[in-house]
Amino acid sequence: MRRAVLCLSLVLAIHVPLTAQDLDATDELEALIPDEAVADPERWAADGAGETLPESEEEAEALDAAAEAEFAALEQALERGEDGALALDNPQGLALPAIPEVAPEEPAAFASFDDVVRPIPDGSEERITDELVLVFPADMSLFPQRDEFIDRFRKLSAVADLDDDGSQAMLAAQARADEDLLQRMLRVYGYFDAQVVRSVTLPAPGDSADPGAAVARFDVIPGPRYSVGTVDMGRVDEAGADAAALRASYKVDPGDPLSIDAVADGRYLVDIELGERGYPFATIDDPALLVDHARAEGDVTLPVTPNGRYVFGRVTSNDERFLSGHHLADIARFETGDLYQRSLEMDLRRAIQATGLVGTVALTPVAVAPPQGDQPGTVDMAVAITRAPVRTLEGSLGYGSQEGPRAAVSWEHRNLFPPEGLLRLRGVAGTQEQLAGATARFNNFHGRDRVLTIDAFASNMDNDAFDAETVSLIGTYEQLSTLLFQRPFSYGGGLELVVTNERDTRTRIAPDAPRETYLIAALPLHAQWDTSDDLLDPSRGFRLRGALSPEYSRFDSNDSTYLKSQFDLSYYRTISNNAVLAARARLGSIVGADLASIAPSRRFYAGGGGSVRGYGYRAIGPRDDAGEPNGGRSLVELSVEARVRTPLFDNALSVVPFFDIGSVARGSTPDLQALRIGAGVGLRYHTGFGPIRLDIGVPLNRQPGDAPVAVYVALGQAF
Repeated sequence: MRRAVLCLSLVLAIHVPLTAQDLDATDELEALIPDEAVADPERWAADGAGETLPESEEEAEALDAAAEAEFAALEQALERGEDGALALDNPQGLALPAIPEVAPEEPAAFASFDDVVRPIPDGSEERITDELVLVFPADMSLFPQRDEFIDRFRKLSAVADLDDDGSQAMLAAQARADEDLLQRMLRVYGYFDAQVVRSVTLPAPGDSADPGAAVARFDVIPGPRYSVGTVDMGRVDEAGADAAALRASYKVDPGDPLSIDAVADGRYLVDIELGERGYPFATIDDPALLVDHARAEGDVTLPVTPNGRYVFGRVTSNDERFLSGHHLADIARFETGDLYQRSLEMDLRRAIQATGLVGTVALTPVAVAPPQGDQPGTVDMAVAITRAPVRTLEGSLGYGSQEGPRAAVSWEHRNLFPPEGLLRLRGVAGTQEQLAGATARFNNFHGRDRVLTIDAFASNMDNDAFDAETVSLIGTYEQLSTLLFQRPFSYGGGLELVVTNERDTRTRIAPDAPRETYLIAALPLHAQWDTSDDLLDPSRGFRLRGALSPEYSRFDSNDSTYLKSQFDLSYYRTISNNAVLAARARLGSIVGADLASIAPSRRFYAGGGGSVRGYGYRAIGPRDDAGEPNGGRSLVELSVEARVRTPLFDNALSVVPFFDIGSVARGSTPDLQALRIGAGVGLRYHTGFGPIRLDIGVPLNRQPGDAPVAVYVALGQAF
């Protein structure tokens, strides 16, 4: 039936008239279809075929029926398998060659390491994982960036990062991705003619890897490293005298080894230099690299537009009643007319955030006068802030084995007296302390980090050393060192007016002993020189602090004047990558009055977590008839500790062995014969805001009443 259809198609094709051809056709078309075929297609077809077409429809049907009968007979013969059922004419009489039998193809297998052809036969291998091997030329000078390159590749590799579940097909796909990664990384380092040959193989017998696991191997042939050709920095010459410094800041010079990292990172170096040289509106477009393989060089373009040099003008605020522009100018570390520096702009932004009064803050340079010739323009700093909540209510509950239960509560408004005028009300209730007080604090008082504090409180303290009912009014003015800006030099001074009704621990053996009232006026002063590298966790440098307090005391109708002094020296030295040696010394003395004329609360004491560890708080010193410490007029303390980082918790845990000694004497000269010694070990867990400290100390020459072990928990180092 199939053949009948074919014949019918032929007939239909012959009967389609060729009416589309023009009789004036080209010679090529005339040769293919002559004019007589167009004029009488049926006769032309009959002459060409050498056959006569049927003259009637009945004759055509008869021919079709005969053809169908012939095809049916042929199909039956084929089904019976008769020879000669189908014969093909071979007009040229050629003998067809016999088709050879082909053996079934064996399944494809991975080659072994011994069978693969190695592009770098004597190369240096680097096994990244059990499934990943890199091979480099043995001569390190051909690729000096090898170690850095391997470290970066290890972090990005698909084979190293992804699990192939034992599938060789998945490993092969990951290897193709790593091949592309290696090529891109080599171009980053300036190797634009590098070759990477990838092979996925089975390890040889006896290999240390799993003998059934496939391994991806990459032979890295770096080739020559390209150099920097020309360097075009756009309109940088518009910066005039600053142009040379801006060019030098890019760190990409003609002839340098080409590095795409340097080309990209240099943009930020130039941006920093522009910001520090007075160009707040400078723009830098993305750098471009044009690689010329014929020269083995890359031409670099960094479009720089300085857009004028400026100095600082005014500081303005969008919320004058809350934080005025005048106050923000006091906070800033620049004056009107100073050369614009982006670092000073960012410092002002951080200082405003540090007030705790704002939710968001944005600084925008606003040009108010354009540059004229060599004269810079003027730019105001427009500060836009949103207010943060300014009221806080806090409470705490605690218990100490020596102090007993203690509860504290406080309320504060951090901007009750704008700008930055804080009022805090606080209260304490405990077995050894009761207190009620109010504090007014003015931060950034007419200058950055300058603080005026007025504190008034009434308290009752009853501890092992003394019993005191006290009313105090204290005013201080300080220039502080803060976490935001650690000052090398800070200072402070103030005035204290104290009325205290006290009894020392003799009342335990003489309960009827009268209370003694002291009227005290003091002018405390202090100064500190700090070269350490961190406020909470220093590793190098030193701190020297001195405090002097001339004081007047009226006691039992007797007037006394004396000078209380204390000096602290801390030293820090890094002795290895993971260890810091820290040492501290403290000396104190009160001269000008005897011990009885000095209120117990104004005397020196020692012992505790920030003093001599292993002993209780204020537990070291002369003792009264009841065996309790009652303070002295001189103090000496020495401490040394090693702060050793461990790999635990991602290097966040340190072990700190320590050794402390200290003494308190009744006289104004320290008594080295009565030294108390403590030793122990501590742990430090380092956080983003400082170390959390846990110290366990043991008193090595304890007195009656001293506990065998003392534990201290606090934030920050002991000193």
